[in-house]
Amino acid sequence: MSFESLGLAPFLLRALAEQGYQTPTPIQQQAIPLALAGHDLLAGAQTGTGKTAAFGLPLLQHLGTAPQKVSGPRKPRALVLAPTRELATQVHDSLRGYSKYLRIPSAVVYGGVGMGNQLDALRRGVDLVIACPGRLIDHIERRSIDLSGIEILVLDEADRMLDMGFLPSIKRILAKLPKQNRQTLLFSATFPESIKQLAMEFMRNPREVQVTPQNTVAETIAHRVHPVDAARKRELLLHLLGQDTRVQTLVFAKTKHGSDKLATHLEKAGIRAAAIHGNKSQSQRLRALGDFKSGKVNVLVATDIAARGIDIDQLPRVINYDLPMVAEDYVHRIGRTGRNGANGEALSLVSQDDAKLLRQIVRLLGRDMEIRDLPGFEPQVPIRWGNSAPGKAEQPGGQRPPRKPGGGRGRRPHGGGEGQAHAHAGNRAGNRGGNGRGNRAPAAATHAQQRNQQRNGGGPRRDANR
Repeated sequence: MSFESLGLAPFLLRALAEQGYQTPTPIQQQAIPLALAGHDLLAGAQTGTGKTAAFGLPLLQHLGTAPQKVSGPRKPRALVLAPTRELATQVHDSLRGYSKYLRIPSAVVYGGVGMGNQLDALRRGVDLVIACPGRLIDHIERRSIDLSGIEILVLDEADRMLDMGFLPSIKRILAKLPKQNRQTLLFSATFPESIKQLAMEFMRNPREVQVTPQNTVAETIAHRVHPVDAARKRELLLHLLGQDTRVQTLVFAKTKHGSDKLATHLEKAGIRAAAIHGNKSQSQRLRALGDFKSGKVNVLVATDIAARGIDIDQLPRVINYDLPMVAEDYVHRIGRTGRNGANGEALSLVSQDDAKLLRQIVRLLGRDMEIRDLPGFEPQVPIRWGNSAPGKAEQPGGQRPPRKPGGGRGRRPHGGGEGQAHAHAGNRAGNRGGNGRGNRAPAAATHAQQRNQQRNGGGPRRDANR
């Protein structure tokens, strides 16, 4: 299937061809025809699959071919709402590229910067506004923007917009939009059922497109967990980054202060790093992101503000220094890598305090996740993963050392990795050695005990698939 077969206008096809777009992605194939037909749309697809073009191309075609419905002075005709400044800027840049052969004046509106340039653009008149809710409400209160002429509303990353404190702001904005003759498009990587119910309150008979199951991540991403004591996380991070300092890496931390401290620690260790979070000014955030994209810095330390809105071609690695408090955010974090069919790596540094969060992520993904002890960084006390029977020592998993030629036991774990195991998505029926309820048989030895048993030439084996 080609973009031409989707019904797009020649001026869009020409711009797409010049940018190297050849074949539409599945979300684009399904969403673009419905949006062009004027339907409200609830569309979900994993991060990095081309959602911006899926809503942006029909929006631009409408603005470029349909006359303005409201007479009088020029008013914005299309509004795209985004949760973060970075995402708003990224969407604006993408739409400007797609509309290269159109005259569609636009403005991007977000906080953290002065209002002067935004006021000037709005006074001159624009057809398209890409905005963060907070700053848009500031303009509404100043009466520097009139939304009564909006014909298309897009909520990008809709789950975050509605579920993370934006709902009151969204409702205030919706009250300023025309209730009739408005098309509403909601795009996101995840759509919890509660968010769908909220969305239905302001949409008209929406069509639904879900090209992949909810919370699906790209198959090209390799997931790996490294158990470690909390006090040694920084040391382990430096070890991983030091293996090849040229590899661009996005590191996620839990707090703004923690991001700054971690970036400073990396800089002192000789690794070019920068931090990005909500307390940074917009100029600081743009500079950090620009330096990361250009390769001036190799490591960007970020809070979850960067989980959505950072689009970096061929980003090879994401490291969760801290696991997200909400399991769904793991999907968005690792969606920064493995984009558009590229290979990616998602590493998570997990201490005992993180075990519960890891179990939630594994259940959400519905897939096994490799757990690998790194030599020299094994936790002093085995992490309790919560999947062993009472009275047994819980472990992140186990494996059988391969037999050496001649029948001897090797020290290297099965599969060639250092301490490989797997975290599992849940109980499975019919496991060998189970207890009849589908649980996996627990390991009976601690790390130290097993090492002693191996040195003595025996001891219980650990299940390689646990």
